[in-house]
Amino acid sequence: MTSCTPATLVLATVTEPTPTDDHLIVPELARFEADWRFSHVVRTRGLLLLSGVTGTDEHGHVSGDPTTQFEQAFEHLRLHLATAGAAFREVAEMTTYHVDLRRHLDSFTAVKDRHILQPYPAWSAIGVSELITPGALLEIRAVALDPQRRPPGAPPIDDHGSIAPPATADGPSTVRRWVG
Repeated sequence: MTSCTPATLVLATVTEPTPTDDHLIVPELARFEADWRFSHVVRTRGLLLLSGVTGTDEHGHVSGDPTTQFEQAFEHLRLHLATAGAAFREVAEMTTYHVDLRRHLDSFTAVKDRHILQPYPAWSAIGVSELITPGALLEIRAVALDPQRRPPGAPPIDDHGSIAPPATADGPSTVRRWVG
């Protein structure tokens, strides 16, 4: 039998939100927060943690058309980002959960590619048996860099979230995002 030492318990303790954490609600989607009791976006430690979004309409229903669902999910994601003063270019990591992943991957990728541009975020696509909203085929969860927490003196960022690559002895290096 193993036992937990006090040090182990401290490591396993979930930290309380810091006084600088902001919990943001998308005004257009406020009823979802009331129904499900969650924050749309949590601003903490230079990051924006975005709750998962599905492709629902304004009444909480999903279209039978996969492409319509995917477009609507990215519209919800855009609203989440905009509420925090961010855009798709700030997305650093994205996880997508798919019902019938292989069946809809091509149409999903076409929609994703209209919204997510280079430099691309880290992305994982996971197949699941169902999602919380009946009939939903997709849920997108993302982590973005908080544009309000850019380091002082950081170089300018273009519309795609890229900075000018520094020159090296071998020529220009690859485009990089700022790390805040």
